[in-house]
Amino acid sequence: MKYAVGVDLGGTSIKIGLVSQDGKIIKKVSVATEAHGGPRKVVCNIKKGIGELLTGITRQVEGIGIGCPGVVNPKIGTVENPPNFHGWKRVNIGRPLSMEFEKVVFVENDANAAAIGELIFGLGKKYNSFVMVTLGTGVGGGVVLNRKLYYGDFGAAGEIGHITIDYKGPKCNCGSYGCLEAYAGNNYLQKRVWEKLKQNRGSLLNKLIDKNYDLLTPYKIKEAADKGDKFALSVIEDLGVKLGAAFASVSNLIDVSTFIIGGGVAGFGKPLFSSIRKTLSARVLTSLRPRAKVLSAQLKNEAGIKGASALVFHGY
Repeated sequence: MKYAVGVDLGGTSIKIGLVSQDGKIIKKVSVATEAHGGPRKVVCNIKKGIGELLTGITRQVEGIGIGCPGVVNPKIGTVENPPNFHGWKRVNIGRPLSMEFEKVVFVENDANAAAIGELIFGLGKKYNSFVMVTLGTGVGGGVVLNRKLYYGDFGAAGEIGHITIDYKGPKCNCGSYGCLEAYAGNNYLQKRVWEKLKQNRGSLLNKLIDKNYDLLTPYKIKEAADKGDKFALSVIEDLGVKLGAAFASVSNLIDVSTFIIGGGVAGFGKPLFSSIRKTLSARVLTSLRPRAKVLSAQLKNEAGIKGASALVFHGY
């Protein structure tokens, strides 16, 4: 059996797994990203995590795959301007890992890696074309057309998080305004909900977080919503409206009607998916409505790790 190391680089944490060729995670670790520390600190943390993962491992490791936010050049292993990382312009992340571990290293955009994971090991097996959307610190996307990842001219295709849904909206970390990510990315969502809680003091959410901003996580919002809190439910439903509107624009543009949703924020579950579906159906072209699907990723939070490992096994 062959094995690969899959690295899912997020704005908050780095998830790393040892994955078998049939897509089973044998062992995994997680380390803090510390994105504020700049590229050297992040690369150091990736090395630390991989070293921890491989301690005592004697299995044959074919290589390392890494999914990164930002514009990625897979041929040379560079990452450009990841939106939620400080001090990055163009960084070669593949070379230092290859030198450190003496393994071949494949680098891909994180949402593209998640799309490959679903295509090879998950729900994407059933579909020729789909859009993978990752809801986490930011909002990522990967487009699969006829079972091939679509890169665009410069490798930047699929950045659904930077579709403008309000041209007068808040500034996004990418430098533009009114991007989907500026509403649906976890950091932005947390900030907006915190501000709105001041006008919703009767919300159960206030009690659950006890005035602690750091406790205002998607998990706590979901906990309040599950207990019937109207404010928490309204937050989730509003998020679904914004996502559904963006999905409709994508579907109308490229004639792909299947959206597979993963990432931590997707854990809002039924209220979120119902809101997305309702909005998508109302806004997509009439001829596309019967085919529109919004599905929960089969691989859940493991899509990034498994997709990164598939870079090694399948040569993406």
